[in-house]
Amino acid sequence: MTEKELFESFNKDVYRTCYYMLRNAQDAEDLCHDVFVTVFRQDWKNVEHIRAWIMRITMNHCLNLLRRNKTQREKKNQVQWFHEQSTVSVKSVDTIVLEKVLSEEWEELLRQLPEKLMAVITLRYIGELSINEIAETLKIPVGTVKSRNNKALKIIRKKLEHTQNFWLKGENQYGTH
Repeated sequence: MTEKELFESFNKDVYRTCYYMLRNAQDAEDLCHDVFVTVFRQDWKNVEHIRAWIMRITMNHCLNLLRRNKTQREKKNQVQWFHEQSTVSVKSVDTIVLEKVLSEEWEELLRQLPEKLMAVITLRYIGELSINEIAETLKIPVGTVKSRNNKALKIIRKKLEHTQNFWLKGENQYGTH
């Protein structure tokens, strides 16, 4: 496999993971580039599980960037984020599709998860990695991946139930149901 073939095989997975983790098209594109620079500087032809290895590098890059920008990220509110997204003059097709696929509710739920849980959920449901691939990617035991996945799903489920109850109470209160 050539570098070009490797890039074409995994570029979309890497970009999608970066985009869901960072929620910013430009950061995702920049980080995707950085991931492949890192991959090509390594002895990637001798890596046994190339997809898991690349996704581990991707997740590490994402988590490092999130940690560096944590204070800045907390200060940004949702209005500013949408404004920044709308001012981007030229967007890739992947970016446009991903933005349409994302729902505000799902994005808000992901944002509220701790980074460790968000990483597992992103790899599992966005990156479509198996539990074993996630364990290998994050270098944690399979049991820890299962635990984090279950914990994140419980948190999401609880928040969804709370939101649903809030809206149902609001509809009943105003007699609009």
